[in-house]
Amino acid sequence: MEEKKTGMPLLGEDFPELSVQTTHGPMNIPGDLKGSWFVLFSHPADYTPVCTTEFVAFQKRMEEFDRLNCKLIGLSVDQVFSHIKWVEWIKEKLDVEITYPIIAGNDTVAGKLGMMHPAKGSNTVRAVFVGDPEGKVRLILYYPQEVGRNMDEILRAVHALQVSDANKVAMPAGWPNNELIKDRVIVPPATDEKTAKERLEQFDNYDWWFCHKKLE
Repeated sequence: MEEKKTGMPLLGEDFPELSVQTTHGPMNIPGDLKGSWFVLFSHPADYTPVCTTEFVAFQKRMEEFDRLNCKLIGLSVDQVFSHIKWVEWIKEKLDVEITYPIIAGNDTVAGKLGMMHPAKGSNTVRAVFVGDPEGKVRLILYYPQEVGRNMDEILRAVHALQVSDANKVAMPAGWPNNELIKDRVIVPPATDEKTAKERLEQFDNYDWWFCHKKLE
């Protein structure tokens, strides 16, 4: 009998199939998101200050995520009625309407995604999963409960993944504001001597293994 896999998914693997209840009704993930990029992010608990700042920050960037054809989905192990009341509180007190769904998770859901870290308590950690339109896991981030996330970095990472896929290139640190090559992208290194020599003529470079170019 095949052993059932548990724990967090790995980069490049299929995102685990989840049938969940959300503030927008039942969802099947990643099936309902096919054709779109998505960011699924967990938070430790509703009605907590760091999580509240994160939810507002994600909402403030909804238009930017939309331009990248990227859906947002929140998650914690709170029940759905708690999510609904918290969203109402954010609207009433902070004048921000949360328009993305929030999953009412459980230990099974959190376990499939590796979100329960016993040494950090009984709540879910601050996990971020970026999935592509085929439902593959492309990026994973984990933050402790005491440190809020940088949503601009998550936006940048989604954009960088899309540019990398479309152009078959690699992205430098901090792209598009890299200290060495600015907004240029990195040409994949040559894997044979002939191509290595050709690269020196074809592209700007520091060496044959470090070639870069402007996006076309």
